[in-house]
Amino acid sequence: MTRPPLLCFSHLRWDFVWQRPQQLMARFARDRAVVFVEEPRFAAGAGRPPGGATLALREADGVTVAQPVCADPGPGGGPALDATYARVTDELVRARGLGGFTAWFYTPMLLPAIARRAPGLVVYDAMDELALFRGAPAALLPRERRLLARADVVFTGGVSLGRAKARLHDTVYAVPSGVEVAHYARALRPGTAVPADLAALPGPRVGFFGVIDERLDLALLDAVAAARPDLHFVLLGPVRKLAAADLPRRPNLHYLGQKAYRDLPAYVKGFDVCMMPFALNAATRFISPTKTLEYMAAHKPIVSTPVADVVGQYGGTGGSGGGVRIAADPQAFVAEVQAALGETEAARETRIVAERTVLAQHSWDAIAERMDERMAQAAQRRSARPRPEPPARPVGLDVAAG
Repeated sequence: MTRPPLLCFSHLRWDFVWQRPQQLMARFARDRAVVFVEEPRFAAGAGRPPGGATLALREADGVTVAQPVCADPGPGGGPALDATYARVTDELVRARGLGGFTAWFYTPMLLPAIARRAPGLVVYDAMDELALFRGAPAALLPRERRLLARADVVFTGGVSLGRAKARLHDTVYAVPSGVEVAHYARALRPGTAVPADLAALPGPRVGFFGVIDERLDLALLDAVAAARPDLHFVLLGPVRKLAAADLPRRPNLHYLGQKAYRDLPAYVKGFDVCMMPFALNAATRFISPTKTLEYMAAHKPIVSTPVADVVGQYGGTGGSGGGVRIAADPQAFVAEVQAALGETEAARETRIVAERTVLAQHSWDAIAERMDERMAQAAQRRSARPRPEPPARPVGLDVAAG
């Protein structure tokens, strides 16, 4: 069945870390036109926004990726960028015949993009509580309130965040992120080779992949590495909003940089334990880390700090939750890593059974299908609402002349 076209407005670039937006949009693109609109790229010699901005288009994974290109408007240039998004969205809808489109937002900051167009449906997928992230713009919360007032349906990336947004909107569904089980199961294949930069490091290896930013507890990481110089702690991923000097440095701490999504299973194969050393701060208050399920699909033992959604959904060394080991301080973290390294074969088999139960409920295909169902229901509710009466014609106004 062909569905209405979808325009996704995102603060994350398509070629950044492959995560929730890419997983969902690539699936939605199987039966509808999907345009993924990124934040602008500032280029020397480009025109000034809004009138001089251009829209660079390319195809990736079945999705049209649209990126405004313009000169940097500098401080106070926000209104010019808002007007740019309104203009390029209007032109894109007209040029590609995308009338009746669904507007899907990952950031409220791009709400002005639909200032000139009336979408058939407005969706807000609150993947994270962006207002709590370092460097969040002051305008974000006021724009989120306006987006929530317009949204027909709201999804959230975790249960805790869903509870928070449910106080602000009457149609909120908590939809934790999923996993491509077959992709990460490549870590279990005998023929999958551990990449050379990881294989060169001694073991045992305790690994992490993801964005390295203010959400990580760098002090904990440093203390754990200091306490166990015989273990090697490996982090894969781009560094954002942190200076190089912020990162702890020890002989057994290794930063291997960002890796392609296709290569992550091979790296995970080389980890003896997977870790999630998240700080307990404002930026992690509502997170529901996708990597929990990705580690599970490779059937690696996991040690995490007590992030609320991880504890609530996956915590504990047995049972149906998936068996994530929880540690609140460096000493406990070291102890849980050691316990994971000493896991018996019987305990491993019990953990894997629990993990398979969890994984069966969280495929990206099933999640995309459930979101489609919720959108269809929201569209029905929207069409059933009584249309507002047209305003009375003001005396003396010649409407035909307009």
